[in-house]
Amino acid sequence: MENLRGAALMTASMLGFAIEDALIKGLSGTVPAGQIIAFIGLGGIVAFAGWLLATGQPVFVTEQRRPKVVLRSGLEALGSIFFVSSLALIDLTLASAIIQATPLVVAMGAALFLGQQVGWRRWVAILIGFAGVLLIVKPGASGFDPLVLLAIIGMLGLAARDLVTRNLKSDISGPHLSIAAFIGLVPAGLLLCVVWGQSLVWPTPYEWSVLVLCVFVGMVAYLAIIAATRAGDAAFISSFRYSRMLFALVIGALFFAEFPDALTLVGVAIVIAAGLFTLLREARLRRPSQASKGTI
Repeated sequence: MENLRGAALMTASMLGFAIEDALIKGLSGTVPAGQIIAFIGLGGIVAFAGWLLATGQPVFVTEQRRPKVVLRSGLEALGSIFFVSSLALIDLTLASAIIQATPLVVAMGAALFLGQQVGWRRWVAILIGFAGVLLIVKPGASGFDPLVLLAIIGMLGLAARDLVTRNLKSDISGPHLSIAAFIGLVPAGLLLCVVWGQSLVWPTPYEWSVLVLCVFVGMVAYLAIIAATRAGDAAFISSFRYSRMLFALVIGALFFAEFPDALTLVGVAIVIAAGLFTLLREARLRRPSQASKGTI
């Protein structure tokens, strides 16, 4: 039952993030992408600060100023500005397909930078997954869109954030870590407006409601993913992260008339299969190690 509950929460979280991506894409036609990022940052700060105050906790703690926490926030901002920019300029399904490669990059980065042991099977899966990314991006083909590089850089930034999080030895809580990240989004979004030469606009009542909905949906999705990671088998539950791609395909078709070609769909399938294998293989190898430590 715990596994089923965790899987349901993870799936609900991925649906929330897919909806948030779609809302951002819909807004980006009239509201600058940087302004959307800055507003989401402000909304996240207010939401988590309210949560912390309601539970009798301080909003700011000294751990938020630690170099690794600041680095994580910077990488979060970097990944967000590039990924949100890609949502504004390329298909939702294409940007979502590229973000599916994040676990593969994290697995490779953990081996290269964190000293994690990665066997030949997982290295093969990682390389096959990257081949799937090439099928999605189609470099050198007539249909190649250079704007897809924005999504790739965004994905790399978010993968680097996850690597820093793995190596973050601190007692800082999730909400405090999130506030630190949201604080970084505000200046990053405003800087993006300057770089693109876009002026801030005053949203219409409809646009305000969509912006508020973005913050609300993102907050619910975040809480759902926290709850999911606390229930059942982590590897089984984490595999449901890939449901985000299915939701993106449905939303893209229904609301943006996006229909990826066969090569893109094959690439997505390869990336997801490689990611699932890497995830489950890592969990399988971790179990004997944990069992041996328990017998000492």
